[in-house]
Amino acid sequence: MDEFSILRFVHFIGLTLMGSGLIGVFACDMRSRKTTDLKLFNQLVLMISMFYDGIVVPGALLLLGSGTWLIVEYYDGWAFLEEPWLVGMVGLFLFEFIEGNTITRIFFVRLRRLSSEAMVEGKWTDDLVKARGEQLASFTHFLDLPILFVIVSLAVLRPDDWVYFTVATVLAVGFATVLNIIIPRLYPWDTSIRNDIE
Repeated sequence: MDEFSILRFVHFIGLTLMGSGLIGVFACDMRSRKTTDLKLFNQLVLMISMFYDGIVVPGALLLLGSGTWLIVEYYDGWAFLEEPWLVGMVGLFLFEFIEGNTITRIFFVRLRRLSSEAMVEGKWTDDLVKARGEQLASFTHFLDLPILFVIVSLAVLRPDDWVYFTVATVLAVGFATVLNIIIPRLYPWDTSIRNDIE
């Protein structure tokens, strides 16, 4: 097997890990919205951390490493800037990488800390109830999968102009915005909380 095939295979593994991890995070987040049980909520937050730190981040690092190597070796380094589809992939990946390790990660780390503190106290705290309803983190969370789909579609279709990239990105942001409006109505954070964790 040649170097190019190995790098593409590693890239595919990274994509699989990242995508499956993001789906796991999404599923746990949706379930956490419907629970009134603090113990279950804490377990779901811990699962979100496991999916994110144990699957999404390693997948993203594999994508970053193999993608950089592929660009350097097979697209003559900075010459990749002449390929709109590749520039779009790199730009969206970097956006996701930075956003995921700032807004999203900071939110879930804080949620994990607050839920652990609430478990120690044996009841839902005001800080935890307030934190789990924050909208910015929800929006960036809903944006993750649509942007990943745009990245994959750029790799598959390889458009030679910026029209597809622009339209697909606008649609992804629009879809995330719709999700951010509709999902809280379909799966509202249940405020009729139980403080018994026996």
